[in-house]
Amino acid sequence: MKKLITIMATAVAALLMTACGQTKTNNNQQEDKKMSKTLVAYFSATGTTKAVAERLAKAANADLYEITPVERYTDADLDWHNKKSRSSVEMDDLKSRPAIVGKVKNIESYDVVYVGFPIWWYTAPTIINTFIESNNLKGKTVIPFATSGGSTIRKSCADLKKAYPEIKWKDGKLLNYATDNELNSWVESNK
Repeated sequence: MKKLITIMATAVAALLMTACGQTKTNNNQQEDKKMSKTLVAYFSATGTTKAVAERLAKAANADLYEITPVERYTDADLDWHNKKSRSSVEMDDLKSRPAIVGKVKNIESYDVVYVGFPIWWYTAPTIINTFIESNNLKGKTVIPFATSGGSTIRKSCADLKKAYPEIKWKDGKLLNYATDNELNSWVESNK
């Protein structure tokens, strides 16, 4: 009888260890799925796009990266009424590539990159081109988002797709007044 109890106890212990091992493996797989493979990169001259980007990163469980110009934009630089202002001059020259501070570390680890910006002159600021050209986004899924006082994002998306056809672009979205629920729904729709 002792021998039978010992055999049964050993069998039960073996089953429990196997089950625990499977649970641990399943938990590791779930943790791998939860690990961030998404990045929210944004440029914000006045803080409007930054606020949206922070909320989007939270909704997407993503890492956050600020596209920072070497020389910050002043109010005078952003005066779109002045044809000689820095932003007007940059946007008038399609080859303009304002210098940025650094680039994303381990960009290769991201599968999805949301790229956010304010819309300038109906399109993405040229600093977004600097970001794209400084980071290897080829083959990645890139999803634009923007803030704007009155423009849509359509032209921005078309311009970016035309300039960088090697990127897997998804439809962009204007997120000026997006609620947290709308952000969550949009993130889900992009999976």
